[in-house]
Amino acid sequence: MNIHEYQAKEILRKYGVSVPDGHVAYNSAIARDWAKRLGDGPWVVKAQIHAGGRGKGGGVKLARTPDEVRNIAREMIGMTLITHQTGPEGKLVKRVLIEKGCNIARELYISLVVDRNTSKVTIMASTEGGMDIEEVAERSPEKILREAIDPLIGLAPSQCRKLAFKLGLQGKQVGQAVTLLQGLYQAFIGSDCSQLEINPLVVTGEGELMALDAKFNFDDNALFRHRLIRDMRDYDEEDPNEIEASQYELSYISLEGNIGCLVNGAGLAMATMDIIKHCGGEPANFLDVGGGATIERVTEAFKLILSDHKVKGILVNIFGGIMKCDVIATGVIEAAKQVGLKVPLVVRLEGTNVEKGKQMLAESGLNIVAADSMADGAEKIVRAVSDLG
Repeated sequence: MNIHEYQAKEILRKYGVSVPDGHVAYNSAIARDWAKRLGDGPWVVKAQIHAGGRGKGGGVKLARTPDEVRNIAREMIGMTLITHQTGPEGKLVKRVLIEKGCNIARELYISLVVDRNTSKVTIMASTEGGMDIEEVAERSPEKILREAIDPLIGLAPSQCRKLAFKLGLQGKQVGQAVTLLQGLYQAFIGSDCSQLEINPLVVTGEGELMALDAKFNFDDNALFRHRLIRDMRDYDEEDPNEIEASQYELSYISLEGNIGCLVNGAGLAMATMDIIKHCGGEPANFLDVGGGATIERVTEAFKLILSDHKVKGILVNIFGGIMKCDVIATGVIEAAKQVGLKVPLVVRLEGTNVEKGKQMLAESGLNIVAADSMADGAEKIVRAVSDLG
């Protein structure tokens, strides 16, 4: 789950991380009032959407008078902001963050992520703040610093000081860095994050460290422990199909292709999308029904795929272990009958109760094409969709 920048900064304040004074506003008049309350300008008006690159798209602007804050907010609220992360369709801006401007001397980058290779939370830092970290990694990988954190000990002050020195911080800034980094680590652990990114972390002209921007990603499986964070979810920022999928514990991500995929297991789902691409097709979604899906969940997954108007064909690719092939077959048959299947459907089943599942599909009276392997299934669905023109 993602949250907005202003919400992320609310969390950081609780952990003692220094952030600019600011407040969210839903209309231009309130934006001007908050600018006045925050004291003398300049102020920064920042569009609040779940995407990066807002500044390049016109979603971050400087204002020097309260009336200028109002005018900028009026332009931003209601606009469709397009960035490299939103795609060409962009995102509708419904709120803005009004913050006091600060005197920026340097911009740094800090993030905390779970490193799957070491099974540890790792701090990544760079002197190249304000830039996309992917660009830095490609152009100057030596500028990315890494510090793995022992889960039994936590983030040690010595690790913080080492990073501070490598980032070129001096004097009192080193002590500030220790406090800030340990606050970020406590926020990460205490909120069950999967990622916490500060870009940029700035050194002000007065020599203070401040998190100028913040992005949180949370482990969805841990949200039951964090009611306040769960309540920060903004459904307007999410794909309606992905919201619907979450109600049935389905892992679903909408893509731009025209071949719907229904698979059990994330690895198999990725492989299925890859082989569809290899055969010349384009997957319309990532959909993992999980290892212990019920007939109801499979039915809803099938209906979810068909609700996408771009879908011209469906490939079901199931390896039955915990998930039995006859359960999948029942779900497919039920869903196809409920929605009135009108697109080509290719089904590849393998594993537990596979013969029973295949028999049920064959006797269903539906126009279902059986596949002997994953490659065979991909070839057949790509060919069927191509034949439709």
